[in-house]
Amino acid sequence: MFEQAFKNIDDVLWKEAGCTTELDYTEQTSWLLFLKYLDGLEQDKAAEAELEGRKYNYILDAPYRWESWAAPKGGDGKLDHNRALTGDDLREFVDRKLFPYLHGFKQRASGPNTIEYKIGEIFGEIKNRIHSGYNLREIIDHIDELRFRSQAEKHELSHLYEAKIRNMGNAGRNGGEYYTPRPLIRAMVRVVKPKIGERIYDGACGSAGFLCETFDFLKSPPHGRRLTTADFSTLQTNTFFGIEKKSLAYVIAIMNMILHGIEAPNIVHANTLALNLADVQDKDRFDVILANPPFGGKERKEVQQNFPIRTGETAFLFLQHFIKLLKAGGRAGVVIKNTFLSNTDNASVSLRKLLLESCNLHTILDCPGGTFQGAGVKTVVLFFEKGAPTRQVWYYQLDPGRNMGKTNPLNDADLAEFVELQKTCADSPKSWTVKVGDGGTANFDLSVKNPNGNEAVAHRSPQDIMDEIAALDAESAEVLAKIKALL
Repeated sequence: MFEQAFKNIDDVLWKEAGCTTELDYTEQTSWLLFLKYLDGLEQDKAAEAELEGRKYNYILDAPYRWESWAAPKGGDGKLDHNRALTGDDLREFVDRKLFPYLHGFKQRASGPNTIEYKIGEIFGEIKNRIHSGYNLREIIDHIDELRFRSQAEKHELSHLYEAKIRNMGNAGRNGGEYYTPRPLIRAMVRVVKPKIGERIYDGACGSAGFLCETFDFLKSPPHGRRLTTADFSTLQTNTFFGIEKKSLAYVIAIMNMILHGIEAPNIVHANTLALNLADVQDKDRFDVILANPPFGGKERKEVQQNFPIRTGETAFLFLQHFIKLLKAGGRAGVVIKNTFLSNTDNASVSLRKLLLESCNLHTILDCPGGTFQGAGVKTVVLFFEKGAPTRQVWYYQLDPGRNMGKTNPLNDADLAEFVELQKTCADSPKSWTVKVGDGGTANFDLSVKNPNGNEAVAHRSPQDIMDEIAALDAESAEVLAKIKALL
């Protein structure tokens, strides 16, 4: 039922001129899902308060509750068409009354870690793109059919929402920034092994995939210990922390975490890199950091001033940020493009030196091309612990044995051997250990060079590439000349 409802919603959004891609579909579905979720949450809390003989103070005033404007019901439990807004009346209410009212919660909330503040943030960043009140009514009717009161229902909805995020990641318009393959995230979580009671952070959280997968890992611990009420309270309030710069990603992160079962996610809408590292105190640091920071971007000069190693490359700034925010003894898994391992520019060399001298970079996972849809670059995952210098690095060269792409994505089975071998850092045809300081580490070079017979990729020289481009241009000009002669 849920899957069909999502398809029906997308079919309606397809008719909207303001919604043209999966990013728009996910954005518009998100704010409606959020309000439906909030209605269910309030009803549950009100029923609980009634059983305990106390009064429940609703977050939303009566006219703005889902049951009032979106889906008023008659005595038979069915939609009351006489009270349900539609057409221009519905669109006017949403744009001119509902959104301004909800945005106002940001000023009225008691603090940033409350659900009231999150409501204000979400509806200050997102806009209603559904311009037809009749389309909006149809979508609301589909959303109202959804139920996510039980854990099973929440699990199914979170699974479908993840699928929407994955589709959004393949949709272009920078959608790939929001999606890290979940099998890779799960493997990273298993290697880093977070524990209940530790503070876990993603400073480039995108759709919050790392935080959601870590939550799933911790609430179903492999050691078999049953979680206590105190454990669940810790997971809800003092475990997961994230920062996201982009408005759409922030909204999706909040919604994704809510659907996974975290009621008031500790996600902040801000530019992570604007945090002055000189101001970081021990209380600000984290036990575990898991992240896939954006690479290839550029930051302003004033932001670069915050960092000891100044560079415009956002991924290099994020890596410095993560090293600084990790506690002594803290553990991290960070995705970065593989050229970081061997670039000879001053920033790359200095950053590798900082990483190797201040942290134990114990594992490097070399990912094949196609791991990230549409990224166009190869990546590696750095696993490190802060507080002791690196003595040796264990490498694993991931080779699924097929060309990966949209129809052949990464799966959990592809990473099973890596997760198992990493426990003991065992050598194999795909894995080996390099001592730092041995030959080959000039300029702190960490290049992936499998000594077990795998041939290194022979990169062509820039001159060869330019010569081929010139030859192809000449050939194209010749063909065009012949065509013009025929006209």
